[in-house]
Amino acid sequence: MVKKKGKRRRRKYDSLWQWGVAYGNLSILTRGALGVGPIGFFTGEEDLSSSTKSFYDTMLDTTSDVVTITGGDVLSLGDVLSEPTLAWDQIQSNVRMNAIPMATEAIIFNTGATVLRRLLRKPINQSNKMIRKLGMGVQI
Repeated sequence: MVKKKGKRRRRKYDSLWQWGVAYGNLSILTRGALGVGPIGFFTGEEDLSSSTKSFYDTMLDTTSDVVTITGGDVLSLGDVLSEPTLAWDQIQSNVRMNAIPMATEAIIFNTGATVLRRLLRKPINQSNKMIRKLGMGVQI
């Protein structure tokens, strides 16, 4: 006779610790790609624009265009919605420049969070016992 697998138990609570680690990872990604944290992305100004200047080269007898982007150091939701192509180009440029620092920061952050969680296991468990009695559906 084949043994039935038991039903997987789902957590009955939200972990504040996991929410904090997730926000930390989101912050690392948004600062690297957008130049601003998650809250600043939603509340920031719309200031992304581009300007084109043409220069005439007498030696080659041609004109060349130079495009400059202003306001691209910090991107906001308004920038992404108003100028999606410029914003996407700037995000790609930021990710190329910041890929290694973002990966390093994420590894260090997640390792630190894991070590800190293990060090604080006993106080967190004691706190969770008290919080569970309140019936809020939240634990640390």
